[in-house]
Amino acid sequence: MRKTRISNRQGTFNPEDAVRVKHTRIGVWDLYEERQTDMPHIPGSSRLETYAQMIQSMPYVWRMTKDIFSIKKCWILLSLYLIVEFITSLIPAVSLWYSGQLLHLVEIAVEKRTVDKHVLFSVAAGRVACSVATRLLQYCRSRLGLPLNMRIKQFYSTHIFHSMARLDVPTFEDPAVQRQLEAAWSTSWHTSVAWETVQMTSAVVTTAIRLISQLSVLFGVLRDQRDGPLLAALSFFQSVFQWYSVRKSTFSSSVWAATTKNEDYVRMQGLKHLVDNPTHRKEVVAGNLGPYLTSQYHDSAIKVGDDAGDFPEMRRAHTIRDRLTFLSILREPMHELPQIVFTLRAVQYPASIPLSLASLTLINQTANSFSSSLFHFFGQSFSLAEQFSSVRKMYEIANVPNRIPEGKEPYPENQQSLNAGISVEFRNVSFQYPGTKDYALRNVSFKIGAGQLCVIVGVNGSGKSTILKLIARIYDPMEGVILIDDRDIKTLSLVDLRRAMSLLFQDYTHFPLSIRENIALGNPELAHDEDKIREAARLGGAEELIDRLPDGLDTYLDRPVKDYYSSLPEGTKSLFGRPVDYSRVRGMGSMRTTDTSTLSGGQMQRLAVSRTFMRSLTSESQSSVGMLLFDEPSASLDPTAEHDLFERLRKLRGNKTMIFSSHRFGNLTRHADLILYMDDSLVQEEGTHDELLKRGGEYARIWNLQAKAFI
Repeated sequence: MRKTRISNRQGTFNPEDAVRVKHTRIGVWDLYEERQTDMPHIPGSSRLETYAQMIQSMPYVWRMTKDIFSIKKCWILLSLYLIVEFITSLIPAVSLWYSGQLLHLVEIAVEKRTVDKHVLFSVAAGRVACSVATRLLQYCRSRLGLPLNMRIKQFYSTHIFHSMARLDVPTFEDPAVQRQLEAAWSTSWHTSVAWETVQMTSAVVTTAIRLISQLSVLFGVLRDQRDGPLLAALSFFQSVFQWYSVRKSTFSSSVWAATTKNEDYVRMQGLKHLVDNPTHRKEVVAGNLGPYLTSQYHDSAIKVGDDAGDFPEMRRAHTIRDRLTFLSILREPMHELPQIVFTLRAVQYPASIPLSLASLTLINQTANSFSSSLFHFFGQSFSLAEQFSSVRKMYEIANVPNRIPEGKEPYPENQQSLNAGISVEFRNVSFQYPGTKDYALRNVSFKIGAGQLCVIVGVNGSGKSTILKLIARIYDPMEGVILIDDRDIKTLSLVDLRRAMSLLFQDYTHFPLSIRENIALGNPELAHDEDKIREAARLGGAEELIDRLPDGLDTYLDRPVKDYYSSLPEGTKSLFGRPVDYSRVRGMGSMRTTDTSTLSGGQMQRLAVSRTFMRSLTSESQSSVGMLLFDEPSASLDPTAEHDLFERLRKLRGNKTMIFSSHRFGNLTRHADLILYMDDSLVQEEGTHDELLKRGGEYARIWNLQAKAFI
C-alpha cells in the first residue's frame, strides 16, 4: 500500500509512524518517544546502543585529544590535572583502609581488653591526612582546571567561529543546523564542549577506579570477619537494586521530542518576552500597556494552572510521579536486610556485638558511598555518550554543506570589465521562501543591460527585494535561470560574484562593532584606510552626525559588552542607610546609562548606506564593483537627505549597473533606463518612465496619485 503523507511547515506526518512513536502528555507538553518495534526488546539493549554511539564518536574524541595536546602548555596542565584526578580517586580507598585498622583495633579490644594507642593515633593521623589531602587536591584541581578551560575554549572558538561564518542564509536558518551549532558552541557561556568532555571522561574513569579500589579494600578488611562478606554483599546488592529500580523509571528512548500546543502557555511566554525585552520597552511605557499585559498574563496563568512549566521541570515532576513501582517498594525492605542479619547474629553470638556493630557501621558508610558512586558512574556513562556526540557535532559543523552550491568558474574573466557594469537576465524565474506556500516570484522574466539604471517598483510583498537577493545568490530560484553577463549564475564562483556587487538590504542591520568598522566592513580590503572610510561616510550623508558623536568613528551604537553593577537596586538603601546611587561610579568610569542607540532611523540608514558606498570605493589593487543593489535605500530618509543621496549615487554611478527597489516614484524613476512594475509576484509592466506613462497602466495610475500631493 502506498504511504499517505500530509505535509506542512512543521514536518511530514506518516500515519504508520503512530505505531512506532509513543505519545505522553506531561502538563502542557506532548512528549513523543520512538519505539523500537523492529525487534523484540532485549534487556540492556538501550545501554548497548549508547555504547555503540560512543564507539562511532571515538575518532572525533581522539582528534579532540590530539588537538588539546597541541595547544601550547596544555599537555603539561592536562597531565597534572589527570594525575590529581587519579590520586583523588584513591583517597576514599585509603581512608577505608584506615577504617579497617580501626575495626582491627575493636577486634583486639574485644578479645584482649586492651588498645594499642600508637596504632590508634596512627590511624587517626591517617584519616586526618586523607581529609587534608582531599582538600588540597580539590584546590589543585580547580587551579589547573581554570587555565585549561580558558585555553581549550579559546582554541575551539576560532574553529567554531569559522564554521558558523561560512554558512549561507538557507543553511543557517535551518532549525536543525541551529541546534547543532548550539550543541557545538557550548552548553554554557563559561565552558566549552571539549573541556566538558575532558571533565566528564575523567570523572567516569576516576569513579570506576574509586568503586573498584573501595570494594577491594573493603572485602580485604572483612575477609576474616564473621559474616563480614555476607553483610557487605547484602549492602552492596541493596545499592545495585536501588540504582536499577530508579533507572527503570526514567525515559528509556534515545529518540524523543517534546512540543506544546497549549495556546495559553504559548501566550504566557510571548507576554513574558514582551516585557523583559528592552526592544519593546518604549512601546510598553508609551502605550501604558503594563496593566493590560499584567492582566492578560494573569488570566493565561490561571487557565494553564499548575502545568505552566518548562519541559525539563515538568519532565522531572512526571518522573517523580512514576517512581512508585513494585521494585521501588521492595527497595526499602532490601535496605533492612543487613540489620536483620546483624540482629540474628547478635542473638546467636552476644560477645561479638561490638565487632559486628563496627563492621556494620563501616559497611553502611561504604555502601552509601558506593551507591552514590554507582549512580554517578552509570548516569555519567549515558551523559558521556551525549557528550561524545557533541564533540562529533563540533567537528562536523565544519562539513555542513551549504544549500547554495559553489560555482566553479571565475568571474569576471577580465577584472577591468566591471567598470562597464554587469548585465542581469531572469528567464522564467519562480521562488518560494523556505517554509512558505505562496510564491515570492512567479515566472518572472526581464533583462537589465550592463551599465543601466533599473528601478523596481511595486506594492509591499510584490517581490522587489526577492529579486535583489536572488541576484546576490542569497537564495537560488526554484525554477528558471538567472544569467550574469549571459552566463548561468550558478556556474560562477560565489566569492567572485559577491565581490563584484554591493547590496544594501531593506532590513539592514548594524553590527555590534564601532561605527568605523560598520562602514569599513563594506570593503574589508580598505578597512584600515581612514580616508576611504571618511569618504564613504560623506557619500552616505553620515559624516556630520558622526562628527557630533563624542567618540566619533569609534562610537559603539549597541555596545556588545554590558557593564556590571552590584546587586543593590538603585534607589534602595544600602547597609549604611544611604540611598543607592550609581551616578558617582558611572561618572568616574565614564559609563553610559543606556546600552541602546539614540540615533534615529534615518541616521541609522545613512550609516548603512555609507557601508554600501564603501564597497564601491577602489584601491590601487582592486577595481570597483560592477553592480550596486539598493533595497529601499531612502525608506527612513527625509526628502532633503533622499534628494542628496540620489544625487551622490548618480555621480558615483559612472558606467556601473544600478538596481533599486522602491515604493516611491520621483526623480529616481524619471532618470531610470528601465522600470519594472511588480504586483502579485509578477512583472506587470516594463519600460521607461515616459513609456509607462503613455500606456496608462497601473504604474501611471500610482504616479498620478503621488503627483497629486505636489499639485
